[in-house]
Amino acid sequence: MPKPLIGIVLARTGRLAPLGAALDFVAGALPWPVDVLVHDSCSTPQGARAAVSALTDAGVRAVVTLGGTETLPAVARACTEREVPCVSTTLPWQVFDAEVFGDDHRPGWAFHFSWGVDDIAEVFTDLWEHLGAARRVGCLWNDGTQGRALRRWFRPVAEARGHVLVDLPYREHGDDLPDLAEVEVVTSAATAADLAAAIRRARPRLVTCSRWLTYPFSVAAHAGLDRIATIVYWTPEHGDGAGRALAAAYENATGMPWTQPLGVAHAALEVVCHAVTASRSRTEAAEALSGLRLDTLAGTLDWTDGPAPGVAKIALAGGQWRGGQRPELVVVDNRRVPGVPVGGALLLSPPA
Repeated sequence: MPKPLIGIVLARTGRLAPLGAALDFVAGALPWPVDVLVHDSCSTPQGARAAVSALTDAGVRAVVTLGGTETLPAVARACTEREVPCVSTTLPWQVFDAEVFGDDHRPGWAFHFSWGVDDIAEVFTDLWEHLGAARRVGCLWNDGTQGRALRRWFRPVAEARGHVLVDLPYREHGDDLPDLAEVEVVTSAATAADLAAAIRRARPRLVTCSRWLTYPFSVAAHAGLDRIATIVYWTPEHGDGAGRALAAAYENATGMPWTQPLGVAHAALEVVCHAVTASRSRTEAAEALSGLRLDTLAGTLDWTDGPAPGVAKIALAGGQWRGGQRPELVVVDNRRVPGVPVGGALLLSPPA
């Protein structure tokens, strides 16, 4: 009997290509009880939709994707339109929910697991409070999707904990970055290049940054990003070290340090394989996903108890980068994921 066929949409080319490497490795280098067909999104929504069309025409029973503020929703919407189940990850669930579902895209085919923007806020405020309560925090937030999400879902959580947030808006990839000299804490979702340029002029005592700064290749590419704090959604130590073999295999095969998407990419394949091998059609696979609760390399994923239809949550720890050319991500605060060991204390820059 032939194996079920699943599709993978990832970025092999374009600006998101570094994000696709982990899923590409997990899909191609590890044994799965399915056949896998991979298509390149070319890092664009148009390419993502074209990839879904090609995979659907090829007869895949489900699609997996991760990453990309614009490409991930494009994949999920296209899958919903073509009535093929989609499993996605690494985009805050509120953004997924807002971008994917609407009058023409009801839940039922798209299944997502991730953290929330509010979870990022809780972890970052945990870190700010290493300096004391009620900090004055500069918010280096762009004028795009990331900035809008942070203003909508991050700001209320941080302000409810007594922090004063100073909005420092800017246009991404532009030359006119705000002055950070008046704040001792900065939070952001900037690109590595923009953040490096901003803190080169004035170094706050603590910088928290998500998005691109969760990946070692972004930190290594720009000088001055040592001691940037970020979210930690997966490490090889998750699940009592169950991911160590995966991280070692990736590093041996690529010569690159492990990255957080490895664990959630593996979990996404676990989820899809479980659903499609227990079903005979796309409809049955979608039904299996809608009631799924599964222990994975990224923790227990539960679509029966999520914050929104089609959503399962994963927890976050706080981490900090150490080193330059080959940076190490150290867990510095595990109060929200106590099973992940702390690797060191949070390091602060000296007062100006």
